[in-house]
Amino acid sequence: MLEKYDLEVDMAASAELAIEYLKSNRPDAIFMDHLMPGMDGLQAVRAIKSNPHTAMIPIMMYTSQEGELYVGQARALGAMGVLPKQVRPVDVSKVLYELHLLPERRDMAEPALTPVELENGTPVDRRPAASRDTAAPDWGRRLESALKEQAADVRRFIVASLDSFASRIVNDVRGSVPSTGPLELPPPPPVQPARPATAGIAVACVIAIGFAACWLVARDELAKSRAQIAGLTSANAELQRARLDLAATVKDLTAALAAGTTGVSTPSVTNAARVEQVPYGEIPFDRGRLDALRELLTKLEAQGFHGVVKITSLSGLFCLTGNATDGYTQASATTLASKCDLVGNPFEDSLSGQQRQSLAFANLIASVRQRTGGAITVEIENAGSARPSTPYPARIESLTAGEWNRAAAANNRVEFSAESAAEQ
Repeated sequence: MLEKYDLEVDMAASAELAIEYLKSNRPDAIFMDHLMPGMDGLQAVRAIKSNPHTAMIPIMMYTSQEGELYVGQARALGAMGVLPKQVRPVDVSKVLYELHLLPERRDMAEPALTPVELENGTPVDRRPAASRDTAAPDWGRRLESALKEQAADVRRFIVASLDSFASRIVNDVRGSVPSTGPLELPPPPPVQPARPATAGIAVACVIAIGFAACWLVARDELAKSRAQIAGLTSANAELQRARLDLAATVKDLTAALAAGTTGVSTPSVTNAARVEQVPYGEIPFDRGRLDALRELLTKLEAQGFHGVVKITSLSGLFCLTGNATDGYTQASATTLASKCDLVGNPFEDSLSGQQRQSLAFANLIASVRQRTGGAITVEIENAGSARPSTPYPARIESLTAGEWNRAAAANNRVEFSAESAAEQ
């Protein structure tokens, strides 16, 4: 379809090849698919927009994905819009004009008449020399025309709304007058014929102000209710975390008692023995998780443990505001969840395997293997967001970002488990 407009088209079979292509080429526009081998379309848009050398290239998604949520995610990451796979030629033309890949039709039209000058009675064709100013689009004229059209649309909407309010009020007033016979209306006054409409508009404005006052009162009450619900939800989350900690402690004590009664000196922990929360924006294997691993390895060495210690990072899906260029932050607790620019964890998604752990964390893992002669080994894995420990709240209209992010914070965690050599 693009080549029919005499456009030069280069294609890449995957997002990785497209990013490699952009290292040495600067196209005027990019049409991006969503489902591709390896990196998907949204991840590719994030990577292109995060690179200052390619961030200004306009991107249009061309995919079978539909829905306001997908379009919102694509626009939040920097895409101009989404074209469906069953796109019409007229829609392609419109997009190409928006991307300035095709000249304006009125710029291509030549004048029908050309002025002719006479010199000694002989016609002389003196065409004006082309200038750089005429070749460039008149942005000031286009902007002024667009503003005029927008102002006209707003003015028509306001006039239509006021006329509708006035007509409704006049009909209500006429319907409330008791009918005792044929109603003879007085002739309209010769002067100031617009006064009844002005009165109707004034009444409509008063009614609108009343509705606005009621709406403000209802909004304040709703905000108070949401704050109370947020407090209760936070307290419930704290109780859930306390319950999980208590269950882990009971499990450790039970395992210790079982080991003492059977004479087995090595512990056996096949499920998560410890869970550490990871604040949004921190790498998983560092800080508090480093201290937890050091403590766990010290206990296992003292007990003569032989086996594998598994450390799994799991990410939560946060309600975020911002964009791919300037970065994302957690939305305000009172913001509605439907107003989030992105629901996900772009910081976690951008980390490679080596970037997930600090140098001190890696040194601790290497030292325990050397110190124990390979008796204790540590394995690290990333499980993504597929196994949330705390269910996310239902996506209702009144859901706030604070309620959603509390569940996301509980799911953004690192789990420690140990498996003895005998169980393997």
